[in-house]
Amino acid sequence: MRVLAYELRRLRGLRSTWLILGAVLLADAAVAAVLARQLPDGELSVAAAVRCVAAVVPLLPLPVAALGAGALGALSYGHEVRFPGLAASRVSFGRRIGLVGGKLAVIGAVSALLAVVSLAVDAVVVRFAALPGGVDGSAVFDGLAAFRPGAGAAVAEGAAGSAVGGTTVATDGTAGSLLAEGSAGRPLLAFVVMVVLGGCAGLLLTSVVRSAAAGLLALCALPALLEPTAGLVLRQGGLDWPVWARELMPFQYGLDWVRGAPGAVAAAGPEPLLLAALLAPVVVLLAAGVLVQFRRRAL
Repeated sequence: MRVLAYELRRLRGLRSTWLILGAVLLADAAVAAVLARQLPDGELSVAAAVRCVAAVVPLLPLPVAALGAGALGALSYGHEVRFPGLAASRVSFGRRIGLVGGKLAVIGAVSALLAVVSLAVDAVVVRFAALPGGVDGSAVFDGLAAFRPGAGAAVAEGAAGSAVGGTTVATDGTAGSLLAEGSAGRPLLAFVVMVVLGGCAGLLLTSVVRSAAAGLLALCALPALLEPTAGLVLRQGGLDWPVWARELMPFQYGLDWVRGAPGAVAAAGPEPLLLAALLAPVVVLLAAGVLVQFRRRAL
């Protein structure tokens, strides 16, 4: 607990923390507004709504919020290297690992909060400020309203589901309906996980290279290596990324956008395989970070 309190005070006391958080929210809102303005007239689909509120820009390595979380993680470790605040960071292997674990816990919590706040801000911007008059987003945003505490009964009243983008989406406000196939809950939950993993990966990469700038550059290069490789492995088994996952990953979505790939995928990859593809880099980086700390005499 002492390490967590120390890291929270350090992160809160850095001016760069607040600058990054503010810049991420502003950039997210601007990207969401631009994407919403480009939507065609008609009923708003779940995929288009998710791309807008998640601020998915084609060919970016990660969503804007994930890049911001990665920057927070990289600066957290980089600042510790430049200005060590704990004598324990230069003493024993166990204490250094404890400090890294505390940083991961704090950065993970801050990243999750950043993801949720950015989704809320983007949803407000898209719904009330940027959505063109010819686009009907009531069905999608009524479904998203079920994420608010106590809103499940209001959303469920009078309807068991609504058709969104050709897919019937249950809107009974239960956890099962929010994570059902074709609903917005699954990709938005994956977005939060992606932002948290981005923050942790930025910290772990910086712990390996001991430079915040190099760690952030490595984080930006990671999706360009991971997503095509994982897609190739999936195709060898006759599978592919789920449609909602392809649209949520900016680099993969950008490849589809450049190639003119259709919006539908013939075969969908299994959920455990997708989860393994997201977690594998963080697990490898965690092992590399522990090994590097074992060989070092300082943080």
